Amino acid sequence: MPISAGKDQVRATDVHFLGNTLFISLSDGRELSVPLDRIDWLRWLLNATPDQRAKWSLEPGGFAVYWEELDDGIEVCRLLDMQSLV
Repeated sequence: MPISAGKDQVRATDVHFLGNTLFISLSDGRELSVPLDRIDWLRWLLNATPDQRAKWSLEPGGFAVYWEELDDGIEVCRLLDMQSLV
């Protein structure tokens, strides 16, 4: 089954950072790792302070992760689409 199959049902459950890598735990047991310094459209999160990065919330249903202080977020389906291209 391709990674993106069933992406509409997969939700974010947790978020953490290690250096400049974002990790998002998914409801199906997988964990996505996102190297912020390699993805241009995530520069806003790369440039955020550790305190700003720590202030995330899950959108209702876990469809996205949102950083209110940064006024931006990431949809899980977009990350899954990126993973299927790798």
